[in-house]
Amino acid sequence: MRFNISAVSIRHPIPPIVLFILLTIAGLISFFSLDITDNPDIDVPMVSVTVSRPGAAPTEMEIQVTKKIEDAVAGLGSIDHIQSTITDGSSVTTIEFAIGSNTDRAVNDVRDAVSKVRQNLPQDILEPVVERINIAGEPVVYYSVVMPGMNTEQLSWLIDNDISRAMLSVKGVALVQRIGGVDREVRIELDPERLIALGITADAVNAQLVGLNVDIPGGRGTIGGAEQSIRTLGSARKVEDLRNTEISLPSGRKARLSELGKVIDGPAEQRQAARYDGIPVVSFNVQRSPNTSDVTIYNGVQQQVALLKQRYPGIEFKQIFASVEFTKDTYNASVEALSVGAFLAILVVFWFLRDWRATLISAAAMPLSAIPTFTVMKMLGFTLNGISLLALSLVVGILVDDAIVEIENIVRHIRQGKSPFQAALEAADEIGLAVIATTATIMVVFLPVSFMGGVPGQFFRQFGITVAVAVFFSLLVARLITPMMAAYLLHPHAEEAPPRWLQRYIASLRWCIAHRGVTIMGAIGIFAASLALIPFIPTGFFPDVDLGQSELHIEMAPGSTLADNLAVTGHLSEALRTRPEVAHVLVSAGGQGDIRKSNLFVKLVPRGDRTLSQKQFETSIRPVLLGVPGIRFSFSGTGFSDKDISVILSGDDGPALEQVSDRLLSEVATIPEVVNVASTASLQRPEVLIKPMFDRAAREGVSVQQIGRVAMLATLGDLDQNLAKFDMGDRQVPIRVQLDPGARDNIETIRNLRVMTQAGASVPLKSVADITLGAGPAQIDRFDRSRKIAVEGDLLAGAEIGPVLAKIYALPVLQNLPPEVHLSKYGNAEQMGVLQKDFGTALAASLLLIFAVLVLLFGNFFQPPTIMMALPLSIGGALVALLITHKAVSMPAMIGLLMLMGIVTKNSILLVEYAIVAIRDHGFSRTEALVDAGRKRARPIIMTTVAMIAGMMPIAAGLGADSDFRSPMAIAVVGGLVTSTLLSLVVIPAVFTYFDDLQHWVVPRLKRLLTADGGHSRVVPSAE
Repeated sequence: MRFNISAVSIRHPIPPIVLFILLTIAGLISFFSLDITDNPDIDVPMVSVTVSRPGAAPTEMEIQVTKKIEDAVAGLGSIDHIQSTITDGSSVTTIEFAIGSNTDRAVNDVRDAVSKVRQNLPQDILEPVVERINIAGEPVVYYSVVMPGMNTEQLSWLIDNDISRAMLSVKGVALVQRIGGVDREVRIELDPERLIALGITADAVNAQLVGLNVDIPGGRGTIGGAEQSIRTLGSARKVEDLRNTEISLPSGRKARLSELGKVIDGPAEQRQAARYDGIPVVSFNVQRSPNTSDVTIYNGVQQQVALLKQRYPGIEFKQIFASVEFTKDTYNASVEALSVGAFLAILVVFWFLRDWRATLISAAAMPLSAIPTFTVMKMLGFTLNGISLLALSLVVGILVDDAIVEIENIVRHIRQGKSPFQAALEAADEIGLAVIATTATIMVVFLPVSFMGGVPGQFFRQFGITVAVAVFFSLLVARLITPMMAAYLLHPHAEEAPPRWLQRYIASLRWCIAHRGVTIMGAIGIFAASLALIPFIPTGFFPDVDLGQSELHIEMAPGSTLADNLAVTGHLSEALRTRPEVAHVLVSAGGQGDIRKSNLFVKLVPRGDRTLSQKQFETSIRPVLLGVPGIRFSFSGTGFSDKDISVILSGDDGPALEQVSDRLLSEVATIPEVVNVASTASLQRPEVLIKPMFDRAAREGVSVQQIGRVAMLATLGDLDQNLAKFDMGDRQVPIRVQLDPGARDNIETIRNLRVMTQAGASVPLKSVADITLGAGPAQIDRFDRSRKIAVEGDLLAGAEIGPVLAKIYALPVLQNLPPEVHLSKYGNAEQMGVLQKDFGTALAASLLLIFAVLVLLFGNFFQPPTIMMALPLSIGGALVALLITHKAVSMPAMIGLLMLMGIVTKNSILLVEYAIVAIRDHGFSRTEALVDAGRKRARPIIMTTVAMIAGMMPIAAGLGADSDFRSPMAIAVVGGLVTSTLLSLVVIPAVFTYFDDLQHWVVPRLKRLLTADGGHSRVVPSAE
């Protein structure tokens, strides 16, 4: 006698009621405490090593710093890629570890490796900075700040000090970054003619200031019977005191600092600027920490803004952009899709059953299944994001699936004249195995999705687990609550005549069983035709997502000034603001010390108020960008590169690498789907080359280090950590010693700079070095310890990355690469390969687990393959649906195909399980058992299918924000459900007959083989 948990629940209703009351309360509490985010945080173990050496050329940084850093970390385990970007005075090396590596340990390992080679690096570099890279730390909101009576420098300090401190007090805020504005410093602009006349160098002036203008501890003493500290106060208290500071000259005389040049207390040299709709502003953004909520942080920031307005009357905060708006829109769209889908599923149930009591019992399964799921999500650290809510939205029809099967079977028994109580007992026992089997197959399909590798695996971990947990709770509801409610709430029903469609279906079913060969061949033909559709459907990685804002990156030609940058970005900003799709434009020019680069944040009007999507808008403005000479541009992508297409060539032979990249550039430009094709090959920047004349330098006792230091101090000033500081009470302002900016415009000034000799005298720089004009690379890129050049481009709106990459890899230049040049797949191309590989693995694992579960539940190796024949019948519908709606086989579509693998077996399980019971327990012939299974299970099959389709229709229709990402998944599922349901109702019974024949042929022979053992018989369990 088998244990029937539904019977226990019917006879003892209090325990299951209490259980689900507790689960519901816990779920509601968890729901309101869950964080809301856009997408799950992706933990890609990445560590960066930043080394700064102000004034150093990229070629020097590559040889003296970057290669040594790369060699030091290359021996660490589990490294996928090492990339380096070398610019003027900066080397940034990014080490990407394999997914799943412990990021904290990776940071420590990299830090140890760098510390071991620190002594081999130049001594004048800033201390290397080793830190983890947080992909999730994107800005949540941008503000501009206006304060009456404050200039740009004062406003910048207000943001850096007071506003930043207030924002960082909000839990989850990782960084507050100022955009635009200036820093304050005391500049000593030396007059080169006065330096020459007095015989002193800029280096000597700086050294004396550092030694004089400093406060240092002086120990302690006991005076008057009390211990007192001793302090040495050398720092100037006023700028006027600094001007009067006396500097010792080599002649033994002294001169005031003001006699050597101008002492200015004011803004530092401007290296960045911000413009909002063409108006200069000082702004800032707030960036979040990983595993925190966009919405919670945004609300906390808003509270701090309100407090700052009270503290500083008259201050004005203007919100420029807020990525949290898209997060809120996505959340609202997901909740709306979940609600509408649930309502449609309920309507479907009522339309079929025409009984509000039965409908209510079925509908109760959705909240009772979905709400407890939030408890598990909270325990696992999940958030309410586009992925987890998408899982619940797609599964809403499935949640009511088991309850529909249960209640329909109970209603059928009631219509046979049984009481609701007796009908619930018998119907629940009869349908129990089928319900458990359908739920188990769905769960084992989605669990492999949760363990997919790479970034896609992390992305969909919350998806797979959420679906599996929700359907598990739906199984509990179907076995505990639905029969119990039916037993006590349903009323007797009169028996109804079978509907006409059922009679026509039974006739078709009898014909298909009688002509099973033709039926099977037709199914095979449909499957083959489905596979023939694959070449016509493009493949992709991420669908284009309309975020409502576009980020445009601009790179000026080497040698461009900040004024040049502002002129170009100002022109582009004005041109963009004339577009009807554009609401506002924020320009961030310069920043991070690179005045050639800038970002334009383009806020678009709401999606309903424009005719172009974000991708189409970006395509439409390319002619404007191409009309600006001397710039490179790109848009922030949704994947791993700013460009849609990025083909990486690497090698140590620079000339060969450039030659191949030039050919590839010209060939890629011939592909019509790719636009804005460009190469990352470094442009040449103008340089002033100082080449020491070693014989003269040795004769004068001047070292190369002295020559380089004189040039750096005269033009840039000393390293920040070595500068003298001016104490302003609430902060220390650096004192920068350098030549007057006007004097730096003339190369003759550089030639006449004075350098100290070993004898204590000074000689002009041109007497010990040759100073000429030259050129060198503005930036050097490296990939896996070799020079790198990438040929990049953008896709036209509607084009997919898969077919375009296939065309690129087939180009003649890539088919005939020289041995010293290598093609490397990275970014979207690499991740798409990982996705396709892991999808195949997850699909195989899902099929194997489905088979294992069915074998265990049915105790039979022959009928599970019959049930799984529904899987290929669903492929055609999914592919046709994607083809008709012009959707690519991208990440969400692949997850939809996996979802089908678990759903479509439901129809087969209901048919096959009933047929087996009818043959085994009721003595039906095979044909009559199959016909009776079709007669009694066709309606619940169609009901559950229509309910699932109804639940997914809001998502498939593309309603709400982020529909571009969500709809392909639902479209694939809906298409597959339609074909699998229609075909499985007639094909699966025909397949059943073949496997039943196979079983009756194999089992007797297998028994005879196993029992033929010297007259001794072995007990063999029945295959049936």
